[in-house]
Order: sequence, then C-alpha cells, then structure tokens
Amino acid sequence: MAKYIPNKDLEDLKPRVANVIHKSLGYSDPSLVTVIMNSITSGHDKRRMTDKLIPLLDIERGSKLADRIQDLVIHYNKNAQSKIGNKRSAEDSEGEQKKKQKDERAQIITGINPAMPKPVQLPSTLLALKSKIDSGMLKFIAPKPAVTDKPAPLILDSEGRTVDVTGKEVQLTHILPTLKANIRAQKREVLSQHIREKSEDTVESKFFDNRIAIKGAVRSKRALKFHEPGKFQQLADRMRMKAQLEKLQNEISQIARRTGISSAAKLAKLESKQKEELDEVPEIEWWDSVIINDTTYDQVQDENCVHLINKSAITHLVEHPIQMKPPSDPLKPVFMPLFLTKQEKKKLRRQNRREAWKEEQEKIRLGLVPPPEPKLRISNLMRVLGTEAVQDPTKMEAHVRAQMAKRQKAHEEANASRKLTVEQKRDKTVRKLKEDTSTGVHVAVFRVDGLSSVTKKYKIETNAKQLFMTGSVVMFQDCNVVVVEGGPKQMKKYKRLMLHRIKWEEDIIKSKNGDEVPNKCCLVWEGLVKQRNFGEIKLKACATEKLAREQLRKHGVEHYWDLAFSKSVLDLPDDK
Repeated sequence: MAKYIPNKDLEDLKPRVANVIHKSLGYSDPSLVTVIMNSITSGHDKRRMTDKLIPLLDIERGSKLADRIQDLVIHYNKNAQSKIGNKRSAEDSEGEQKKKQKDERAQIITGINPAMPKPVQLPSTLLALKSKIDSGMLKFIAPKPAVTDKPAPLILDSEGRTVDVTGKEVQLTHILPTLKANIRAQKREVLSQHIREKSEDTVESKFFDNRIAIKGAVRSKRALKFHEPGKFQQLADRMRMKAQLEKLQNEISQIARRTGISSAAKLAKLESKQKEELDEVPEIEWWDSVIINDTTYDQVQDENCVHLINKSAITHLVEHPIQMKPPSDPLKPVFMPLFLTKQEKKKLRRQNRREAWKEEQEKIRLGLVPPPEPKLRISNLMRVLGTEAVQDPTKMEAHVRAQMAKRQKAHEEANASRKLTVEQKRDKTVRKLKEDTSTGVHVAVFRVDGLSSVTKKYKIETNAKQLFMTGSVVMFQDCNVVVVEGGPKQMKKYKRLMLHRIKWEEDIIKSKNGDEVPNKCCLVWEGLVKQRNFGEIKLKACATEKLAREQLRKHGVEHYWDLAFSKSVLDLPDDK
C-alpha cells in the first residue's frame, strides 16, 4: 500500500472504503472512513493501519478491517494498471494508423509510388493542383504539444481567477477538509460571508458609503463594574435614618393617644424637607395649621372670623416641640464608627502579618531581597546542616553559636533602641499620674489624732507631691486635718496610703483624760467639687482652734474644719 494514489482516484476509492466498513461492522462511521483514507494516502501497511484503528475498534476487528481494506486497495491498483495498459496500447495502435495514413498522403502528394521504381513526370496542371493541396493541408495540421510529466502552470488574470492558456476561466477541484477544526473554520467563513452579503443587500440608502465595511454583530466581553466607595454605607445610613424616623413617629403617636394631644399626632406625620430654602416664609406655620381652618393669616386677624378657629383642638395641655440639634454639615456623609471585638482584632492582626509575610516571600522569589539565613540552634544543627555537620562538627557548632550570639545582640540592640531615656520615663510617669480634672475634682478630708512623727509627716507631704495632688495639712493638738485634691486614681492611691500603708497604731498618744491610747486616722468626708481650692500641699501648725479654722477659711473651705473638729469633740466612732 505504499504506492502513490492520485486525489481523483482517492475520491473514487472513498465510497468503496465506506461500503467495506459497513459490510464488516454492520454500521457506517465517518471517523473510521477519515482515518482509513488518511492511512491510505500516507501509504501505511496493514500493521500501521491496525494501530490507527485500535483507538476506535478492538484489535481483532481492526485487524480484519485492515485486511479487507488492503485487499480492496490492491484490487483497485490492479484495475487501474490494466486500464492504463489498455489505454496505452490503444494509443499506440491509433498512432501507428495515423502515421500510416500520413505516409500515404505524402506519397500521393509527391506522386511517388513504392511499386514504381522510377518517378513519373507530372504535367503542369497536376503541379498546380499539388501546390494548392499542400497550402490547404498546412491550415489543418497543428503542431503536436510536447508531453511532459510536470503539472500545468498556474495562470491568474488581473482579478485573481485561474485561467488556461487561451484566457478561459478554469474551475479547480476543491478538496473538502476532513479535520473538525477546518470544517468549523469553513462554516464560520461561509456564515460571515452570508451575513456580509445580506447586510450589503439590506443597507441601501443614498447616505450609505460602500467604502465602509460593515462589521457583523460581535458579543462584547462583560467587564467588571466596581461600585463607588461609600455607596453602600450611604444606603445603610439612609435606611437607619428612615427606621429611626419611623420609630420616633410611632412613639409620638402613642404619646398623643395617651395624653389626648391631637396636634402631636399630626406632628408625627411631618417630615423634614431638605429641599426647601430656610429663608422662605410659609403662608401659615405648621403649629397653627391644626387650629386655623385656613391657609393664610389674612382672615384670622378680623374679630368676626371666629368660626375659622378650631376650638376643639385647644386643650389645657401645653405642647413643647421636640428640640433637635441641627447638623453641622448636611452634605457631609455621617459614618458610624466601627468597633471590633477582641477576636476580630486578633484575626485582623493575623491577616496583616500574613500579607506582610507573603510580600516578603514574593520579594525573595523575584530576587529583590536576599533570602534569610536558616535559624540555626544546637537542637536543630544535625537536621538543618546534615552532611556538613557530620564532616566538620566543630566548625559547624562554632558557626551556629556565632549565629545565636548575633541574634541575641540584634535583639538587645532593638530593645535598647526602644528603651526610653530618663527624661522620657519621667514624662511618661507624670503623664500617667496627672489626670484631667476639668469635669470635677475629687476631695478627701482625713482626721489624725496625733501627728508628731516626722516620718509620717514626710510620707503625707511627699506622696501628695509625687501624685501631683493639691491640699493642706492643719495641725492642732489632737485634731490634725489633712485635705487633699486630685483625680480618681490619685485619690485611690492616697486613701490606701492614709488608711492602710501608714501604721498609725504604732504611735502611742495621750487622750484628753490622760490615758495612753494608740494613734488612729479616719476618713471624715469624701466627695466631688467643681474646681481646686488649694495649691501645693503644705503643713501648717496652729496654736488655737481659731487660727486653724482661719487657715481653711482663706481657701473658702472652713466647713472642712468644722466637720472634722466636731467629730473630734464628740469622739464619734470612725465613719467612712
């Protein structure tokens, strides 16, 4: 089957191959016909044809079908060769007959007869006749074209059509495509040509320019459409405002039904009109539209028009309109603050760290940043280094320890860079201790029975200064008053100092009766005032009760002394 078969013979052989497939398998399959024709064109033998048929058939059926196809091709080639031989013999006999006839005509014309040994002299009339016959025969005898095995040359005219030597158009034989991709491409080309011809036929107008090519309908790709930032937040704000307005209207309606205010129910139905101008003065105010049965104030000013007033809407109740704060900027959108839970904060931090890690890995992958060294430790020395650690363990151990020391040094340097200086530490401590007392100042008044210990005086004064608290200490016999001012945290620490940290019972003092009793401190009063009344805390020793009261009266808080001294006189128990 390796013999070349022309295309014309292949077209003649194709229906025979299809008939053999139908007889062998009992059904027709175009894919089998295509595979077998391609195999025949390529000159495959039985084995290679069977290999081509195995994906479509089993081995046994494919082998049998290949045998039949091979027999068909061999039989077809024999028939073709016999036809060619008959044709050549017919052509040879025809050529010999034509040559014989030509020789006879030549003998007649020249007047030479092979049977006569000598030429005969022709008269002048016969010579004239011979010349006329020769001139007429030349017109009908055309030169025989040379027979070559080369294909005929392709001749194209100015319009690109295929023509022969005489200029006549020739229709070439078209080979139909066998691959599905080529068939689909041919169908698309035919369809596009049909659409183009149809559009050219339908679009006929005096304003139509034939030079412009009309494109067929092409489906455009769906592009991504992004929403503007803040669009859905604005929608959510509008929905929340609408829900809040409906809730407010329902509350006003319920209040109106309970109290009997009819105008309040109508007020609940009013809605704000942002499009109205603020400078525009209405014909009648909305609060008067409930009482007055008219649209203007013109007729109400007349005393005779009492019937225009709706007296049933006037009650003994007083209506106070709802005070609403005007917006600072009505065009600026208001966004609700976003509060994250503890789990959401952890998740967000984890995602941010993951993104940073991915970005670092991408830089390393692109070669923008060198990859970091493996983090070596003594525990993972053998696992990371492997063969190198076995070959020279001492060197690798030294390398690992050097890397560990380098990491430790970098860690300490990072901590040192973040470490605050002495001034920064002092400022941070002061910032923590100082509290905002603009909204109110916490005040505490303590009474100490005896304050003769220098150590305890130092603690009272120094701790108040360290906590940046203000106040005063007034000392008089067995009634020593300590007044301090500050924030809530400062006050909490100072109260712990006065009531728990200082051991007052260690000191033994004499009572009014002359008995020796342990010293004690009690909280007389604690509260909140509008502003501070003292400056930096100072200790004042007073000889009389009047001088002690005068020290506090200078600051406008003499009632602190009255309260502490009265408890001392009455010897009341500790009242916290």
